[in-house]
Amino acid sequence: MRFLTAGESHGQKLVGIIEGLPSGMKISKESVDEALRQRQRGPGRGGRMAIEQDEVQLISGVRGGLSTGAPVALEILNRDWENWASIMAWGDEADLESRKVMTPRPGHADLTGALKYRTEVRNILERASARETAMRVAIGSIVRQGLSALGVEIRGHVRAVGGVHAEYKDEADYWRRVKQSEWSVGDPVAEQKMGERLLAAREQGESLGGLLEVQVLKVPAGLGSHVQWDRKLDGKLAQAVLSVQAMKGVSFGLGFEAGERMGSLVHDPIHYHQGQGFRRGSNHAGGIEGGMSNGEPIVLQAVMKPIPTLYQPLDTVHLETKEVVKASVERSDVCAVPAALVVLEHVVAWVIAEAVLEKFPADSFKELQTAWEAYQAYLIL
Repeated sequence: MRFLTAGESHGQKLVGIIEGLPSGMKISKESVDEALRQRQRGPGRGGRMAIEQDEVQLISGVRGGLSTGAPVALEILNRDWENWASIMAWGDEADLESRKVMTPRPGHADLTGALKYRTEVRNILERASARETAMRVAIGSIVRQGLSALGVEIRGHVRAVGGVHAEYKDEADYWRRVKQSEWSVGDPVAEQKMGERLLAAREQGESLGGLLEVQVLKVPAGLGSHVQWDRKLDGKLAQAVLSVQAMKGVSFGLGFEAGERMGSLVHDPIHYHQGQGFRRGSNHAGGIEGGMSNGEPIVLQAVMKPIPTLYQPLDTVHLETKEVVKASVERSDVCAVPAALVVLEHVVAWVIAEAVLEKFPADSFKELQTAWEAYQAYLIL
């Protein structure tokens, strides 16, 4: 299974193709659209989200609400295109001067992309923009629906924003509050402080990053593999997470804290329960050992840097004159951490779905369910 996306931030549309999806999988357009709406929400979002009302169009590969086994083609229209049609036109009529960018932003793909492709910055930032993640959320939502049908649950929460850390309690009330929170946190005190930090950042022309966590529940042991470096599940998850714009680090379970503890306080004791199979006494490994899921919840954390567009911009260098000037300012968010959490949940869903089909190759979803259930039964013997 694989996918490909195309499209620019202010282009006509975003497009995507999924190949290798089993036939007979139920696909809800409404579920995809709800995921896209969640990506657009959250405090700290900029004016672009007030313009766009993202909605997916299923072009091929789905009939009667079920996948057919053929490639699934998707598109999401950019409503802002009407304001950029002359600038982003593909032909000779394109206005290449009025929104030309020659002052790259520190922390963005602007400068390295312009040097690599020998072009002005507009051609780089349009594709490097996090607008691209709308299509990845749509694609992830489709495979996430298949995972849900198998009983796999994916959830996430924000652990910190701008240095304000939420107190985490793994209990039902906490996760209920996460769903109700515009910050996706279960700690009301931290949520209030995050709002205050956001107001201060906006007044100062600053931006905020944070810490995020994604959990995958009810995954059996054995997804991924230890036999080759590129088949390890944690390696694939790390690559997917770090491919999301502004992500600068990823860890599993205890993460970097594991390097500060004695071994007996890091590794998870193994137990066996009749009718339940092998379990761990703790989950410091974050559900992955030796590049494979071990049956415990997969828990990964990611750090998101502050968005590089600052309304009090840093110094940069003009690409032609080499003068020291202030960086360009594109319309942007002050904080997009809760929105990034939605993106992470869906790129994680893709990797898990990919690992499921690697272990249980199937042309139809019914075949997949049969193999999945047989393996689950084997694990509890």
